[in-house]
Amino acid sequence: MKSKKIFAVALACMMTVGSFAGCKKKSDSSSTTASSGSDTTASQTASDSAADPTETEGSTAATEASTYGADEISDYTFLAFMANKEINDGNDIQEELAKRTGVRIKETWNANQDAAEAVGTMIASGDLPDFIDGGNGCKMLAENDCLVAWDDYLKDPAYANLKEMFSDKQWELFRQADGHIYWANVFGKTYGEPKTRTHNDEAFWVQVRVLEDANYPVIETLDEYFALLENYAKKYPKNEDGTEVIPYTALCEGWRYFCIENAPEFLDGYPNDGSVIVQLEGVDKPTIVDYNTTPTAKMYFKKLNEVYNAGIMDPEFATMDYDGYIAKLASGAVLGMCDQNWDFAQINNTFIEKGFDKKGYNYVPLGLVAQKGQTKNQWHAYADVPNVSSGICVTTKCDDPDKAFKFLNTCLDQDIHDLRFWGIEGTDYLVDDNGLYYRTEEMRQNWQSDAYLAKHVCTYSYFPQWGGTSRDGKNAMKPGDQESEFFATLSDPLKKAFDAYGYTAYGDFLRSEHITELGFWYPMYSHSNDMDTTTDYGMAWARMGDCKHEWLPKVVISKDFESDWEKYQKAYKDCKPEVFLEEMQKELDRRIELSK
Repeated sequence: MKSKKIFAVALACMMTVGSFAGCKKKSDSSSTTASSGSDTTASQTASDSAADPTETEGSTAATEASTYGADEISDYTFLAFMANKEINDGNDIQEELAKRTGVRIKETWNANQDAAEAVGTMIASGDLPDFIDGGNGCKMLAENDCLVAWDDYLKDPAYANLKEMFSDKQWELFRQADGHIYWANVFGKTYGEPKTRTHNDEAFWVQVRVLEDANYPVIETLDEYFALLENYAKKYPKNEDGTEVIPYTALCEGWRYFCIENAPEFLDGYPNDGSVIVQLEGVDKPTIVDYNTTPTAKMYFKKLNEVYNAGIMDPEFATMDYDGYIAKLASGAVLGMCDQNWDFAQINNTFIEKGFDKKGYNYVPLGLVAQKGQTKNQWHAYADVPNVSSGICVTTKCDDPDKAFKFLNTCLDQDIHDLRFWGIEGTDYLVDDNGLYYRTEEMRQNWQSDAYLAKHVCTYSYFPQWGGTSRDGKNAMKPGDQESEFFATLSDPLKKAFDAYGYTAYGDFLRSEHITELGFWYPMYSHSNDMDTTTDYGMAWARMGDCKHEWLPKVVISKDFESDWEKYQKAYKDCKPEVFLEEMQKELDRRIELSK
């Protein structure tokens, strides 16, 4: 069955994803044995508790002491199925990282293919990179013996930085059916004190100029949100350059159709479990609920239907691809949309280069709720989010897994982390008498220039990293979370909005409950992301997705919403969602037991 699945996918999608070497069969042991003689010095040992920034520093001196000659540097390849900008060959910080770590990574980004389809093609051809974030293809890579297991490395104190990323119980959630761990998700982890100023996740977004024009109202509901957009568009139907304003748009393409699909769970006040709601109130135990059939789901899509037929919603929303969507946002024409911040954040530097930031085109997030006055709202997650369904992997193509894992571990040494995200001291940041990092205005402008980033900056953004507080107990791990730098980089229209509302972080705009610990099961999408059509519940999940892809645009553009909603619900019921929901309940119960 495994080979049938791979070659079926390969036949469906034979697009070349890159030029990499072949896949080697992994050994029957848990992994390539980690070298106990590694000279990487870990910052501190791992434990189930949160990292303590007072137990510092040994890593910085250890990494600085290791300098590799040109003939000692290994060139590795990396692939992710996301949008990003490639850096120039000879990039300054990349070369400095290579000298300090002995590794140089050639990153490739593929935003236009479904990861599972592309991975199927790669496995069939034997063409794999050294590192990969395989998205929903990670499980397929593991099942086809194309990944190196992490187990022995996580046991070795020389790789303690990696072990520290998650507690022992959290690492168990990454363990696959064969008993091994093959990847780690690098995002959403906090070291020391939280310092997050951004909202990297989902929200209803609005250009800040729209709020300014309305005298900075508090927007709670869909009715208020769309009235805000409509009123502004009527007053200012075109931008200064003659571009026609689009009050609201949505993306429906491929896996990104969450931009239109999953708002009902948020509107009802639940966090981003992605594929389901986990209901805690009024039940004896945490219970799986389908957000696709709730009264709020119908209310939400009926509202989209109203605004579409009123001419407020982009008439091209159902047919445009991701590139077209990003182009519309980057033009400054779109007043609002629902999306994950990471899905469109690349337009921010474009705004700066075009001067759009000075015109108030930047977006701020709004945490809309189903009913006016509703206090339950978890659009912004204050807790860490261990997405265990995918992450950074080392493939069996890599000819030196020990060195690859040593590099992953070294990515978390403080001096290397600073180099990746803060840059070179004296060139990209300075240090004041209190040990706090800061930038001059020229430095800030450099880091907002795509040309400068391409030639100078190398964050290796899909490799292990921390948010929160540096091991010195003073600085933020990343400049965007350093209070002085955060406010210094805001455009004047954004500063005015923060001042008007009294906010100090983007998350404040969402008015979410300040919940710092979510259930051990969270997020449940890490289970549904792993499903394929070889199981009855996976088949139900796939059919549900196909049904929503077909019907949600239909109900939005319908001239008879009630009739088409009923047709959609019948088609959805025929997918047997109860089979999927039953499996999700089993997984929820399993995770609860594992947490005890």
